Amino acid sequence: MPRNTPTTTASASVDTLVAAVLAGEHGRLPSELVATSVFWIHHGTRLAGGDTTYLNQYVLVRLGGTFGGCAFEAGELTPSICQDFSGAPLDVLLRDAPRPLRIAALDAYLSHARPHRAAAAEGDAEPVTLPAGTPEVRAKARDAAIAGLLDTGAGAKVGLIGVVNPLVAAIRARGGEPLPCDFNLKATQWGDPVTDDMHEVLDRAEAVVATGMTLSNGSFDTILERCRARGIPLIVYAQSGSAVARAFLGSGVTALSAEPFPFSQFSADETVLYRYRAEDGA
Repeated sequence: MPRNTPTTTASASVDTLVAAVLAGEHGRLPSELVATSVFWIHHGTRLAGGDTTYLNQYVLVRLGGTFGGCAFEAGELTPSICQDFSGAPLDVLLRDAPRPLRIAALDAYLSHARPHRAAAAEGDAEPVTLPAGTPEVRAKARDAAIAGLLDTGAGAKVGLIGVVNPLVAAIRARGGEPLPCDFNLKATQWGDPVTDDMHEVLDRAEAVVATGMTLSNGSFDTILERCRARGIPLIVYAQSGSAVARAFLGSGVTALSAEPFPFSQFSADETVLYRYRAEDGA
């Protein structure tokens, strides 16, 4: 699998990354760019055979030929953001918008500067085509691709921060012992208890798999620093902020499954996600 070396100085946190982008250290000044469109999306999904209805909200920012996206909690943003921020200079979103919209704008900027497809063409990312089909078929393929980034041995405790049932199954299929953590679920499809205390999981895990939603709720920096301090792998599976998470490869993030918009649940056709590994695997 291709391994990626960051082309810019790694950031210590999301806020330092935003500051560097605003200063023009990652490309054009955001003040010179316009957020063509802002989208507010709310949808629900129940996979066949499961008893959980996933309710998801996304804010999307279009910048030229690319999209940035970020999930948010119910009630955190209203559709009025589309009127308030569509057509605004990108630096306005990065400075003044609510956090999920700031992450989406940052994702759009970094995706615009280097689309995932360009990284794949240059050999720094591995494109993985998700098959056409039902939500169940596509979710299983997606989560198998994510679990394939784990290099842990049989029986390893894998912290899963942001729980989706097919990913629990995919980790088990690779011999891992999931430690599920989520703010909105109490149990997995198989009755495994789900904690809402990520610190408990971060203390016990031998590797961590975290969703890009952690960028939205502000927990990403804590997870990043804890994994750095303990020297354990951190794999990020990101629809939210996939290009944002990419900026931390080799600086706490070990590997990344990046899924740009349109996300797998919004299409029944083939779509592509991109897998990255840090240069040294650490």
